[in-house]
Amino acid sequence: MSQPNLNIYGGQAVIEGVMFAGRKVHVTAVRRKDNEIAFLEVPKEEKAWVQKLKKIPFLRGLVGILESSAYGTRHLNFSAEMFAEDEEEETGSKPSEGQAKPVKEKEEPGLLGKMSMMLGVAVIGILSFIFGKLIFTLVPAFLEQVLLGGIFENRVLHNLIEGIIKIVLLVAYIYFISLTPMMKRLFQYHGAEHKVISAYEAGLELTVRNVQKFSTLHYRCGSSFIIFTVIVGVIVYSFVPYDNLWERLYQRILLLPVVIGISYEVLRWTNSLRDVPVLRYLGYPGLWLQLLTTKQPTDDQVEVSIASFNRMRELDAELLAPVPKAS
Repeated sequence: MSQPNLNIYGGQAVIEGVMFAGRKVHVTAVRRKDNEIAFLEVPKEEKAWVQKLKKIPFLRGLVGILESSAYGTRHLNFSAEMFAEDEEEETGSKPSEGQAKPVKEKEEPGLLGKMSMMLGVAVIGILSFIFGKLIFTLVPAFLEQVLLGGIFENRVLHNLIEGIIKIVLLVAYIYFISLTPMMKRLFQYHGAEHKVISAYEAGLELTVRNVQKFSTLHYRCGSSFIIFTVIVGVIVYSFVPYDNLWERLYQRILLLPVVIGISYEVLRWTNSLRDVPVLRYLGYPGLWLQLLTTKQPTDDQVEVSIASFNRMRELDAELLAPVPKAS
């Protein structure tokens, strides 16, 4: 059972590491080939209008997802760079230059260069999310309409079959990519991320032994969000009539922000009910998908996740500390 009055933290797995998002900073820790842990520490950029939007129900989900995509891509790029450097050094294609840890962001030539880099990575992350979501939304609708559109008239049943096609495609995709060694390790770090958050929420000291006691599954996971978008989509689309394939497809595009907004609220709701004996089962569809997207981590991987979480909380405490008044 989670402890009351705790901050809510989230994160994501990256290549050979974990990123955690705090209230004021995002921190990624990755395991290098020499067994050292390197860090990327990125303070959050507070924008007043974004913070206001994140307080509005049904709109905050879309804003939060886009913001997470922007930050997540930046940290994933960092982990990919660290992995590539290690691979080059191991093959001898690049002379060893040593490394300073923790690693912070590389210096930019100036403010304009820094802003361009940040904007570029953020845009790539957001566009990648939007493109992936569009493909995942439109392809099942197209397949269902082409295969079964002229067989019967029940729109609700058409939407239900569309949802089933989405789940089948999603599960098949995750299963096949999980067979690759790199994705298997990524899913192990995903499990390590969940274990650390669960141990923190249980009020335990974050040691490898304590953290490993917990499940790799967590109610507040992005995998659960994906499943809820399918379920919510079936319901929302059933209220909107269409006459042909193209009308059906562009309606899916227009309604996508609505589905995302509602799904985010459902995710928050099921997380708040996870300790209620009967209602906790409402979150089980998302947990079932996590059986594919998380794997049991090794102690070394849990150690990296703990290091990232502890560093994030340490920097958060520093950035949130009141500034002494000048005498």
